[in-house]
Amino acid sequence: MSFNPATETADPATLTGLPAAWLPFTPNRYFKQHPKIVVGAQGAYYQTADGRQLFDALSGLWCCPLGHGHPKIAEAMAQQASTLDYAPAFQVAHPGALALAGRIADMAPAGLNRVFFANSGSESVDTALKMAIGYHRLRGEGGRYRIIGRERGYHGVGFGGISAGGMVANRKMFGTVMLPGVDHLPHTWSPQHMAFSKGQPTWGAHLADELERMIALHDASTIAAVIVEPVQGSTGVVVPPVGYLQKLRDICTRHGILLIFDEVITGFGRLGTAFGAQRFDVTPDLITFAKAITNGTVPMGGVIAKQEIYDTFMGVNAPDYAVEFMHGYTYSGHPLAAAVGHAVLDIMQADGLIERAASLSPVLEDALHSLKGEAGITDIRNFGFCGAIDLSPWEGQPGRRAMTVFEMAMQQGLLVRFTGDTIAMGPPFIAPPDELARMVDVLRDVVRRTASPL
Repeated sequence: MSFNPATETADPATLTGLPAAWLPFTPNRYFKQHPKIVVGAQGAYYQTADGRQLFDALSGLWCCPLGHGHPKIAEAMAQQASTLDYAPAFQVAHPGALALAGRIADMAPAGLNRVFFANSGSESVDTALKMAIGYHRLRGEGGRYRIIGRERGYHGVGFGGISAGGMVANRKMFGTVMLPGVDHLPHTWSPQHMAFSKGQPTWGAHLADELERMIALHDASTIAAVIVEPVQGSTGVVVPPVGYLQKLRDICTRHGILLIFDEVITGFGRLGTAFGAQRFDVTPDLITFAKAITNGTVPMGGVIAKQEIYDTFMGVNAPDYAVEFMHGYTYSGHPLAAAVGHAVLDIMQADGLIERAASLSPVLEDALHSLKGEAGITDIRNFGFCGAIDLSPWEGQPGRRAMTVFEMAMQQGLLVRFTGDTIAMGPPFIAPPDELARMVDVLRDVVRRTASPL
């Protein structure tokens, strides 16, 4: 059976294949009763099957900072597909991926200059964890196998990522098969001390000291790496307290532990700098990336490693024809993804979009915090060009209020992201300022309308 998008967009209820689909992170039974179908996208907007326009308030899933349908991206993809559609990722390479690795390394903090490509944030995290454990083993410290993550952390859905991650719903079904020896730092959100903070909270740097307790408990000689998001995105934009990340860096350095920043969301401009590491002036040993590098158009991810880590693998005591790192993916550095990555970086540079994200950040901050005082909003957080609001849940129905806000906002032309009873926002860098104001006006309306269960 062939697919014709022109005939598949009129009536979501009759979509071919809907009964066969099993959707990710979606209540499938509910969705099939109430399907929500987008059929087009242009600029900062999606178009629904019934002809409505939605402002994309979360850049797809944090991955489309340039908006949608950019002609230069489409041109790069088409040209690459007609020139070199695929190249084996093992034993050979192609110019696009090699050049893109160099461009990404040039954007990274000083010293992080080796790029290994994957295809998603989940793969990037598992790659970084393997690098960390392998690095210590090659240095004669094979006892360092433990990974320290953080509560409420999200590091994708591979077994390494859910083990290091701290989102309970993602973990509970798979607890018997996770990586051994993983522990978790406490998260840094404390509404008692930091509710309605603008930017970084001033309370909470001491929470990093919990890492010292874990080191005393497990012994540093067993710990390979600490992995954290500079700003926790998927759990609802949890911002680190002033000085917290610096403390983690200092503790890791003293004890020979690698520090990994998961920048799948924060990389490539979301915080107003190329990477969150630069915004916080903290240099990790490894950075994971994905999402924005291709503007969400073609899957791509990767890890940026310090020279020392790369040199350790290259210095392995083996013939030079031996593989130093037994790891990789069929689509690592895929030619289409690399071509799009170049186009994305070209556009970001030519249009000054990272700088634009930085300039729009205070606009978003002021708009979001104008919601303070609305009944049922228990917290507002923001940093860089992203933010979130927490809603008081309906009694006995956790998460249902935020889902209703999401659905009612769609009816008013706004697509947001919800997790639990949190509404998150991270608009495209091209977003017009008046759309940020309208976004908050819509939220104000639907929050008021959901003050009581419907």
